[in-house]
Amino acid sequence: MVPSKREQFGSSLTFIMAMAGSAIGLGNIWRFPYMVGEHGGGAFIIAYIICSVFIALPCFLCESLIGRRARSGVYGAFKKLAPGSKWTWVGVMCIVASFVIISYYCVVGGWSLDFLLRSLCGGLAPGRPDEAVGVFSRMAASPPESILAFIGFFFITAFIVLGGIKKGIEKFTKITIPILFFLMLAIVVYSLSLPGASAGVEYIVRPDFSKLDASGWACALGQAFFSMSLGVGTVLIYSSFMKKGDNIVKSGFWTSVSDTVFAIIAAFAIMPAVFAAGLEPGVGPALVYETLPYIFASMGVETPVLSGAVTIVFFLAILMAALTSSISMFDVCVEHAVEQFHCKRWKAVLLFLIPGIALGVPCALSFGCLSGAKLFSFSIFDFCDFLCSNILMTLGALAFTLFVGWRMKKADVQEELQGPFFKIFYFMIRWIVPPVIMVIFISNLL
Repeated sequence: MVPSKREQFGSSLTFIMAMAGSAIGLGNIWRFPYMVGEHGGGAFIIAYIICSVFIALPCFLCESLIGRRARSGVYGAFKKLAPGSKWTWVGVMCIVASFVIISYYCVVGGWSLDFLLRSLCGGLAPGRPDEAVGVFSRMAASPPESILAFIGFFFITAFIVLGGIKKGIEKFTKITIPILFFLMLAIVVYSLSLPGASAGVEYIVRPDFSKLDASGWACALGQAFFSMSLGVGTVLIYSSFMKKGDNIVKSGFWTSVSDTVFAIIAAFAIMPAVFAAGLEPGVGPALVYETLPYIFASMGVETPVLSGAVTIVFFLAILMAALTSSISMFDVCVEHAVEQFHCKRWKAVLLFLIPGIALGVPCALSFGCLSGAKLFSFSIFDFCDFLCSNILMTLGALAFTLFVGWRMKKADVQEELQGPFFKIFYFMIRWIVPPVIMVIFISNLL
């Protein structure tokens, strides 16, 4: 049977660190810097902050107060707060989304593990830039390498989640989040010291409001929305382990601040180095796994020791960022099994680990022998990403907002979210946030 006493985070600080870890992922490192430059530099950063505060944060608070109010998994929360209704299907949708996300996200996480091991062993062609560019394509196209890296990363994720909140997730994030910020700041210092780095700084901070059109605002909103892992149940699960006296608004605010600050730090860590090397910023995996290894290998011609050290630090930071996000997604599934099936935690981990590997292997092979396999014109990997990022997560966030704004009793919402800004928050989640989410949903489909 499930223990009657539910685990709790040791303090509001550890909760914020765990939530920040969930929000901080690979998207902050490669996607945010590129979008900043494409949509007006400092103007985009301003737009991103506005969207984070006025749209993403209210969504976060809705999901968070559901979790703390119910003190259950994502399915059990709706079962408890709306018994006998169809709202439990929202929980089912979140569990499916988390399962699919963890299956293909561990493929990307596996790349970071592979590159870290390569950098430790000197396998990223130091001093040979042309060879370094092809490392990623060769690795991703090799079934043994890509599958082993994927499984290795998945097992690390499962091992951390196996320890539960106190001994697993909290302990891991308390150590890794400060280290992650320190490592990225160290890379910033090095990146800014490179000749020609000023062009990369200008690329990031120079406000150009002529580029901040409707598309730029939509991108800022989408980045803020998905960066905080909204709509998939991770915020709900972590919040269910909050102490009753913790301030939800304060926790949500600092989570948003941490996520935004890390994204900006990542931009200053990457873009100055890219411009110093005379390269154009890439998009997606190409920036992290092709362009940056090329830069590090070029550095190795003159300073091989420094090049090796910076490469190791960078991919260690990448691995940590990937893990802090993957454990939150996997925990959504595991907590559901523990709570609903009344099984031991190790059985719950295996229950989702084995089928997760079964789904993740085809995703890993999408860059190699299964690259020709298509689902609605998408590769298997891209289809899973599109389904979750553009459909399930958006619908999940919309459902959380509608549930708090229209299904829960106002008195219950106010009890969980006391403070001077309650009236503003309640108005936002009823009349402003849902239409904006629908705009995101439709624009993502188009």
